[in-house]
Amino acid sequence: MRVVADGDLAGCFAVRREVFVAEQGVPEEVEMDAYDARAVHLLASAADGRPLGTARILHGPVAHEKYAVDGDTAVLGRLAVGKAARGTGLGALLVRAVEDEARRLGLTSVYLEAQTHALGFYERLGYAAYGPEFDEGSGIPHRAMRRSLG
Repeated sequence: MRVVADGDLAGCFAVRREVFVAEQGVPEEVEMDAYDARAVHLLASAADGRPLGTARILHGPVAHEKYAVDGDTAVLGRLAVGKAARGTGLGALLVRAVEDEARRLGLTSVYLEAQTHALGFYERLGYAAYGPEFDEGSGIPHRAMRRSLG
């Protein structure tokens, strides 16, 4: 397995369609948004090139615009692991790859909006939830989470 930044965007979108659109019923027009054009996309793929998982990072002005985060914060979003790769540790590997990319960009913290069923996963990786539960547009309850990279 390997994870690359700004890898095959079609592979990233294929995993997101599998997980968010097909499995979770998120409308594709909600899942695929204008922020994709300004994001850093990470793709995890098998040795044969098959896409297994993905995440995206927003930072700078686009992150301020959508999430009202400060200039030193990366926004981790659209983390998805295809059914075939679940339970392998790939999700944690993708989160750590996002953190590594954020550090490379000179950022000091990571913000995310976690589906409530995934709170424990992120907490085990050092993220802390805060604020009330909310719906970010998909009909799935979320909570804000943050982790310092310092």
